[in-house]
Amino acid sequence: MAEMLSIKGLETFYGKIQALRGVDLHINKGEIVTLIGANGAGKSTLLMSICGRVQARSGAIVLEGVDITKAPTHEIIQMGVSQSPEGRRIFPRMTVLENLQLGATTNQMAYFDEDVAKVFDLFPRLDERKNQRGGTLSGGEQQMLAIGRALMSRPKLLLMDEPSLGIAPILVRQIFQSIGRISKEEHVTIFLVEQNAFHALKLADRGYVMVNGAVSMTGTGAELLARPEVRAAYLEGGAH
Repeated sequence: MAEMLSIKGLETFYGKIQALRGVDLHINKGEIVTLIGANGAGKSTLLMSICGRVQARSGAIVLEGVDITKAPTHEIIQMGVSQSPEGRRIFPRMTVLENLQLGATTNQMAYFDEDVAKVFDLFPRLDERKNQRGGTLSGGEQQMLAIGRALMSRPKLLLMDEPSLGIAPILVRQIFQSIGRISKEEHVTIFLVEQNAFHALKLADRGYVMVNGAVSMTGTGAELLARPEVRAAYLEGGAH
């Protein structure tokens, strides 16, 4: 399989504090790859490094054969990377439709109607609330909007940071089903950072476990789900 993203020996610091310690991972085109780990393990830092929001001190990030380690964020987005950030970060005073328009700006609005229709097909609830302000939506609806907004730029690689965080359990299942649909129907490669290890590993083709800024384990989603140390650390009481 062709590689979408390759990360080799990545080291990132905040001042003198090392956040990433020689991270190696790769994501093939069309895959859903998940990264699990405890709070503070470095998962979000890795996503920010891929987007250029945190500059890596050493190592390489390669997107479809192009080294983007030192590239500015806007160039990385233009190359087909989009992020659905932790905490959703939608614009609360703007309507659902206006939030989606902001996601489409890098795409020059050429496919706006077609892409909005796809987002509404994926998340019918957003269609019902398209003229409501983002701040009036529930947590789960705001997460749908954050994912929808990220899709509006027609990404090749979608980075998702904790999509199930703070969402009612009934909606968590729906969010994960929609991630599966995005992968299959839109042929988008997905890198999913997620604390809900059970749902993430069930969905993912492959997974990585991060501990203290380094990758400690890798395998298929099924292999990692079956490993007793993964179950003990991340799945006790998490299978819901």
